[in-house]
Amino acid sequence: MALEDYRGDMEMCCRCSCCKFIPMQMVQGAEYSYACPSIAKYNFHAYSAGGRLNIAASMLKKGFNYSDKILDIVKNCQMCGACGVSCNYAMDMEVLEPIQEFRIKTVEDGHTVPALEKVITSLGNQGSMVPVTGKRGDWASGLNLKDATSKKVNVLYHVGCLTSYDKNMQKLAKATVNILQKAGVNFGITGDAEMCCGGRAYQMGYKEDFLNQAKKNMAMIKKAGIKTLVASCSNCYQAFKVLYDKYNLRGDLEVLHITEYIARSLNEETLKPSKKVALTVTYHDPCRLGRLGEPWIHWEGKKIPGDRFVFDPPKIYRRGTHGVYEPPREVLNSISGIKLMEMTRIKEYAWCCGAGGGVNESNPEFAMWTANERIREAVSTGAEAIVTACPWCEKTFNEAIQKNESSLKVYDIVELVEKAI
Repeated sequence: MALEDYRGDMEMCCRCSCCKFIPMQMVQGAEYSYACPSIAKYNFHAYSAGGRLNIAASMLKKGFNYSDKILDIVKNCQMCGACGVSCNYAMDMEVLEPIQEFRIKTVEDGHTVPALEKVITSLGNQGSMVPVTGKRGDWASGLNLKDATSKKVNVLYHVGCLTSYDKNMQKLAKATVNILQKAGVNFGITGDAEMCCGGRAYQMGYKEDFLNQAKKNMAMIKKAGIKTLVASCSNCYQAFKVLYDKYNLRGDLEVLHITEYIARSLNEETLKPSKKVALTVTYHDPCRLGRLGEPWIHWEGKKIPGDRFVFDPPKIYRRGTHGVYEPPREVLNSISGIKLMEMTRIKEYAWCCGAGGGVNESNPEFAMWTANERIREAVSTGAEAIVTACPWCEKTFNEAIQKNESSLKVYDIVELVEKAI
């Protein structure tokens, strides 16, 4: 769909500002009541979802005459989807989708950001959206893992760009491998042949680059006969499960996040945490595992003529409620010694880590500000550590903590599971 297809949704916006805050029923006080990082940071309506919809609707009518300020508004958004979840608590209208299409249109019209162009050039030239050091499969050297492209496996473990290349994050790949082996899973990797999922390119507005990666990935997966894919990166999980499905590319591929697979293994008793991990933690729901990890809903129909925004057949809206929330908590609660303290904003109303939407590359100061806000909320629970289920979240939180000399520890959930087994 294109931006024009969301004209009705954009014109539905009544500037109520619900997109800026978590729903009133969830608010526990003035602190931690914001849902959207960009409106909380820049404090001007144009930087909210409603503001972006108003601008896009106006430009549809009057023409796309871009200014530096409009482009700044479009780009300074983590595309975390919190705005749409808060709006859809009471309203039936698309919020994130037209904002995504607005971003795509700016790219198609040639209004790009040098920092993001550099990342996309790297994707085209090197197949990765993070700095490339060595070969993609070097992290697995000496582990004797199966090559899923040449050997029959039940599960493909898709590692992801950051976990493959960032030496500080490679521990997550090794922990995931250890867990799958302990659970007796017949799995493999594609090593140097693994390709970027393209999800972050889509967030940045580079739709064609995303689709190119998606088609190449699915061609390799189908050729290898892969039926189940497990991802430990939330960006990869959302790309394979939701975005590929949105564009009718996923087929019948089962896509699971590692927390879902661990929870399944715990229920089947193929994995049994036996060691105590004495730690008080709070859990951060990654945006693309939580609200944006909700399955895509395919709908075809038409708007009924008239003043009311009514569709035939009725349109079902994704409200973030069916994301992956319970499996990570089940896993944490299965580990002896872990005490879970929840933050104010959790599940579909969780605050973003700051790394999404290209903001990490184009405006790192804003990314760090967003991460610091989440860290402050985590500290308020009295937890010793913040646990997440995405390498991008862990990386961003660690960088923010190091700058502020905080004593809060950061773990990916697979690190704690590995300790427990």
